[in-house]
Amino acid sequence: MMRFPPALAIPFDLVPVPIAERTANMLLQRLVRRHPGLFERLGEHKSKRYAFRPIDLPFVFVVAPADEEVTVLRGDAADGADASVEGPFFMLLALMEGRLDGDALFFSRDLAISGDMEAMLALRNALDDCDIDLPTDLSTLAGPFAPVVARTAARIRGKVLFEEPRSWS
Repeated sequence: MMRFPPALAIPFDLVPVPIAERTANMLLQRLVRRHPGLFERLGEHKSKRYAFRPIDLPFVFVVAPADEEVTVLRGDAADGADASVEGPFFMLLALMEGRLDGDALFFSRDLAISGDMEAMLALRNALDDCDIDLPTDLSTLAGPFAPVVARTAARIRGKVLFEEPRSWS
């Protein structure tokens, strides 16, 4: 699994949190429209707060399903979440899509989960039931360029998830 390239992650240090948060909320709203039952599947855990901590980006994304809202914090900030998952950014995206086995990643220590495990399991089950496809679901934001954006994002996803990293020797 490829990590976000450090050289490409550097500009994220310069992105103001309000802009990152506005963007994250726009993307969340698009996902909720495309998958309207996503948060309803959480049942009693809908009121919980879920933190996603990419280890290769300087942000923490805290999702509040009851409010259908994302709060973005700098990476070292306390998030006040009920349940947290930490791992490489692309791995977190693949988990959202149900493309990777979260249990296997947890037991191999590629992924760290803390807090309310029952809530995190409910979220995983909700995501698995939704058939999220991020390139397709989010490409519509690109208007007439949606087909090109979807194809490009799908190719990047394929390379990140399924190709062996190349060594620099």
